[in-house]
Amino acid sequence: MQTLALDPVIFTIGSIEVRWYGFILGAAALVGLLLAVQEGKRFGIKPDFFMDLLLIGAPTAIIGARIYYVAFMWDEYKDNPMDIFKIWEGGIAIYGAIIGAFLAGIFYSRYKGYSFWRIVDICAPSLLAGQMIGRWGNFMNQEAYGGPVEESFLRETLNLPNFIVDQMFIVDQAIQEGAFRHPAFLYESLWSLVGLVVLFVLRRQKFLRTGELMATYLIWYSIGRFFIEALRIDSLAFMGPGWLASIMNSLWAPMNLVFDKGYLDPAYGNIRISQLVAVGLIVASIIFIIVRRVTGAASTHYSDPIVSTKPERVADAPADSREEMKESGGESDTMTDDGDHKRDTSNP
Repeated sequence: MQTLALDPVIFTIGSIEVRWYGFILGAAALVGLLLAVQEGKRFGIKPDFFMDLLLIGAPTAIIGARIYYVAFMWDEYKDNPMDIFKIWEGGIAIYGAIIGAFLAGIFYSRYKGYSFWRIVDICAPSLLAGQMIGRWGNFMNQEAYGGPVEESFLRETLNLPNFIVDQMFIVDQAIQEGAFRHPAFLYESLWSLVGLVVLFVLRRQKFLRTGELMATYLIWYSIGRFFIEALRIDSLAFMGPGWLASIMNSLWAPMNLVFDKGYLDPAYGNIRISQLVAVGLIVASIIFIIVRRVTGAASTHYSDPIVSTKPERVADAPADSREEMKESGGESDTMTDDGDHKRDTSNP
């Protein structure tokens, strides 16, 4: 069958190619920035803060994604270490990007005197929106796909439009004659879209405490990633103990009623790293929420005012933003361990 794959290059200027992948990732970053800026306005945080955070966070996310990938694929790079820097040839991992972005967030939010938990809560929907859009860059590059499926499954069962079905006919080393593949990118993009709606609704609920929107993001994304990862045939993996592999397989077992797993070379590994990380993040995030609630560490609500402890580093920030919120809500506020202020309605 002749492939009808889309051209990954938008246009060329001399020898320079402008690719859809980079354009889509740029659009994803822009959408994420706009969402954070809009929500930050509710708390009197200037747009410049999030713009600077993006300028710091984007490079560190890319570096983190590359380091994460190379660490688990070291055998391919140890003899040619200069290849580590050839990121345009592919080889990044989303969990590494999240780690890199979080490290940048910790550094910059503390530098500006803001609680990291408050800032990461604001940015959680931005991260998910960026992942949702960014997966379409994988679509244009014909990567992050799953195992082989029948064409009828894509056209008739999923009712996908022709441009997606045609792009999912992929020729690679595994199947050199070509085959239609699971659109794993689409599954993850749609899962992220639903999660984005969940986060939008959740952040307007009065019971939500500091850090819990971020934890919800990690739980939601990791649940989807755990199940979608098993469909892929390009997973990073390692050879782990049999009991751990059995747990991973058991958790995924209900999906066997609908999908077959993507092929994983048993000589390469028996545990997909992204699945293991996903389970770890789900458990850790649930524990995070429970412990902070029980110990009282989560005394600050998401909707409470956000005030910098280093106002001299927040240029032109509204100095009286906290007072305005008190006047409008009739609430006094007290300092919390997070460096923010909490509502106190005990005085009528």
